[in-house]
Amino acid sequence: MFEKMKNKKTAAEQEALYKNSYKLFKTANTIDPQQYIDNNVKRGLRNSNGTGVVVGLTHIGEVCGYDMDSEGNKIPREGELYYRGYNIKDLISNIVAEDRFGFEEVSFLLLLGKLPSESELKVFNDILGSHRELPLGFARDMILTAPSNNIMNKLARSVLALYCYDENPDDISPTNVLRQSINLMGYFPAIISYAYQAKSSFYDNKSLHLHPPISELSTSENILRMIRPMGEYTELEARLLDICMILHAEHGGGNNSSFTTHLISSTGTDTYSAIAAAVGSLKGPKHGGANIAVINMMNDIKKHVPDTGNHSKLDDYLVKILKGEANDRTGLVYGMGHAIYTLSDPRAVILKDMAKKLAESKGLIEEFLLCDYIEKRVPQLFAEVHGKEVNMPANVDLYSGFVYSALDIPNDIATPLFATARLSGWCAHRIEELVAGGKLMRPAYKSAQKLQEYIPIADRSSTLIQKKSKIASKPE
Repeated sequence: MFEKMKNKKTAAEQEALYKNSYKLFKTANTIDPQQYIDNNVKRGLRNSNGTGVVVGLTHIGEVCGYDMDSEGNKIPREGELYYRGYNIKDLISNIVAEDRFGFEEVSFLLLLGKLPSESELKVFNDILGSHRELPLGFARDMILTAPSNNIMNKLARSVLALYCYDENPDDISPTNVLRQSINLMGYFPAIISYAYQAKSSFYDNKSLHLHPPISELSTSENILRMIRPMGEYTELEARLLDICMILHAEHGGGNNSSFTTHLISSTGTDTYSAIAAAVGSLKGPKHGGANIAVINMMNDIKKHVPDTGNHSKLDDYLVKILKGEANDRTGLVYGMGHAIYTLSDPRAVILKDMAKKLAESKGLIEEFLLCDYIEKRVPQLFAEVHGKEVNMPANVDLYSGFVYSALDIPNDIATPLFATARLSGWCAHRIEELVAGGKLMRPAYKSAQKLQEYIPIADRSSTLIQKKSKIASKPE
């Protein structure tokens, strides 16, 4: 009985500690925004004009969304995206014209710095294919036995676990890291697909469908085959997913997850720790969850405006979203606007054309036209609501969200797909950091805490837990 009372008292004190801690956190951690200005702090590693703080140089990717005049002001321009100096529009247009899958070729380009010859690409695809299947027992022991209700969580855990299956995990020579990178690129489709199936079975009470990967198939084909109950997919679906993955493969070294890869790699740690950290970065909804937010927003709009062709009612609801009165009440129209692109996001421009073809093939033209209307109308409505005009182009998430929805890709797997695509960019940035970086990254934080005198424990007041417990001292 005494032990039971003791446990109740401990639980009550613990609850009080957690409940009352918010005020303490607020008091102990709040910093006056003016202090950041006074100390010239680059919050979010951003300059006062919204541009990013330059912390490194890279050969891998370049994002062009504006020019700068002599006075340091942004001059809007049409967006461009380059992989190793190649315009993404040229890469994709040629892949489409040659009627083939291109994600693997682009991955080769990002990792090795050159476009592959036919023989080089064949060897690269053969190596990838030989690592489509996970190590013996891995799926059972690491995924199916311990499923997670979040696929990104399971992906990060799986990446860390693969360290134990590598005979040379801590060697950070570029050639060994290249081997590890290609192996991970081969494994990722099976990891996210099996993690999704395990989650669906364990948490959602759905049937478990496990299809083995096929080494000869492309990354996009294997993913569609493994996430669907019967393993069926069309050529158009696979080609469109392939383009989505190309568009998400790289976006410069300054995005949060690629910067995380540089940061972690600068310590000299192993590949699995670095990539798991990048996965953790992308898991954050401010970074990798935007396409899911678009899907949820579109569903919310269609729920409240069943006839999306009624533009008057649609405008009324979009205004409510902008005012923070509808959807998730953040005031954000997801899929619109970008931190770098000012007049257009080249990824959205490319994907929009392909999305229209998908919409026509699946009878989803009304849903496509909703995206198109949002792209054209929201900047005007934003100006009306907030009294100012801003550059607000459609970003890649507006149309990738539509594509994922049209492909019946579950929300659970949208961000893991993003991670699978971005893996080649992460690995390229890791190799670049190991080859060209050579310096431990250590930015500075300036203390905002005033000095204090030590107070003996007997003289300190208790602000989180009452001295006298409300739990009865005697059994009833």
